[in-house]
Amino acid sequence: MGKAKNLKKRVSSYFQKSSDLDAKTNILVSQIDKIKTITADSEIEAFLLESKLIKEFKPKYNVKLTDDKAYPMIKITIKDKIPKVLVVRRSDDKSVYFGPFPNGAQALRTVLKTIRKIFHYQSVPNHPNKICLYYHLGLCPCPPVFDSPEFRKEYKKDIRHIINFLRGNTKKVVNDLKKERDLLSSNEQFEKANTLQNKINAIELITGPFYKTKLDLDDNPIFTVGLRKKEITDLIDILNKNNYKLKKAERIECFDISNISGTYAAGSMVVFVNGRKDGNWYRKFKIRTLNTPNDFAMMQEVLQRRFRHKEWPFPDLLIVDGGKGQISIALKVLKSMNLNIPIVGLAKREETIVTSDFKEIVLPKNSDALKLIMRIRDEAHRFAITYHKLLRSKSLLS
Repeated sequence: MGKAKNLKKRVSSYFQKSSDLDAKTNILVSQIDKIKTITADSEIEAFLLESKLIKEFKPKYNVKLTDDKAYPMIKITIKDKIPKVLVVRRSDDKSVYFGPFPNGAQALRTVLKTIRKIFHYQSVPNHPNKICLYYHLGLCPCPPVFDSPEFRKEYKKDIRHIINFLRGNTKKVVNDLKKERDLLSSNEQFEKANTLQNKINAIELITGPFYKTKLDLDDNPIFTVGLRKKEITDLIDILNKNNYKLKKAERIECFDISNISGTYAAGSMVVFVNGRKDGNWYRKFKIRTLNTPNDFAMMQEVLQRRFRHKEWPFPDLLIVDGGKGQISIALKVLKSMNLNIPIVGLAKREETIVTSDFKEIVLPKNSDALKLIMRIRDEAHRFAITYHKLLRSKSLLS
């Protein structure tokens, strides 16, 4: 069971050569009796519908994944005086739950962030008894505002709307809001009626077919594992033809630097395991030794700090964002620390792979190996820029 923007592409990904699929997917394909599709009107609806159907039918290829980790769920503390909307990984009997969501917390938080713009809610178990930043952003009703009985009543009404929304009953939510809007209008409470109309408009927008979220509907560990395996195999083959001796590339680490003329400099380390990003191992580094532009020296600092952590698993392959200069720095660091880790760079201008002996490999744009390295490099770049912007914003606020 899964979701996709392009059904033809998703379904055809099953019916490749059996050698291109992992053992589990081969077994899955052999057990296919029929294929049924459900058309969703939006990405958010597809995301919530998948979780609902997994919980209802418990298909073994969605439920019994490769590990026993607890997947994130939405918890709504409906019995609390002030209900909270939380992301948790364990359940009890006193709250309303949605999930689990096997695609991870990132997509789930995207959905909740979208909902929160319409129905404001508290998102921490124990909110301090004071106004918080999210209140000023119009997202959180903090404890002091609950002194109003009318507001408490409206808040619980919003919580019920959130529950119906997460259950997929968006039409009921819209109809309820329209009835309330019409009643307010008839009583000449036009300002409140307009507030409800804005909520109706927002719901119809985010549940419409043209609203774009950051959800990746095609990224599912069950269905992409064969493709990721193919990318890794292609990468190993290409590098081994260029004097590498890679036996595996299960864990790949990539590093990037972000700064503005040396200020607010940040480094990132992202980790991909079996071709998929593993956010648990992401690390960010605030540059300590420089405040002038020198990407090479900054890369050296980041790599030195990373490899001092012997408790972190070492990668099978190291990627740096850059060309010969970054490769030279990385080789210098590895040599000084008596480490022998295969390394490549990705030069941005031509998307050229640079080897540890400074040879440039130009691959076709449709190369599986190139797609893998570019995806990893882009993620390292995104993570570095995000931390750089955070450092910059903190400086402006201090």
